[in-house]
Amino acid sequence: MSQQKIIRVLIAKPGLDGHDRGAKVVARALRDAGMEVVYTGIRQTPQTIAEVALQEDVDVIGLSSLSGAHMSLFTRVMDELNRRGLGDLLVIAGGIIPDEDQEELKKIGVSAVFGPGSSTQDMAEFIRTSMQN
Repeated sequence: MSQQKIIRVLIAKPGLDGHDRGAKVVARALRDAGMEVVYTGIRQTPQTIAEVALQEDVDVIGLSSLSGAHMSLFTRVMDELNRRGLGDLLVIAGGIIPDEDQEELKKIGVSAVFGPGSSTQDMAEFIRTSMQN
């Protein structure tokens, strides 16, 4: 009998954004969906997020931003991941991210953006499907 690998997800709040209710809801929903979730807490630097991803050997990183600084912060996180050889990790984003920024985020390596009202079931399914490919 083969055991299916448990997907390890890091949920992170880069920058000075102190609002983490949504991130906590997502973390709990993914945990309830059978994933192992590490939550960094609020006000994390891009360097810290990348280092935690490396040390925790995660498969997925979920970045959350409500502050409007997502373009700068997410770009810096992606740079830090690449510096550590983690550029192939699945990175998803959530929070208040305008439609016009979503294409730019995809260009830097963010695979999907889940805004307000997104279904946590859809997030879990996206992660599962992406991890199978």
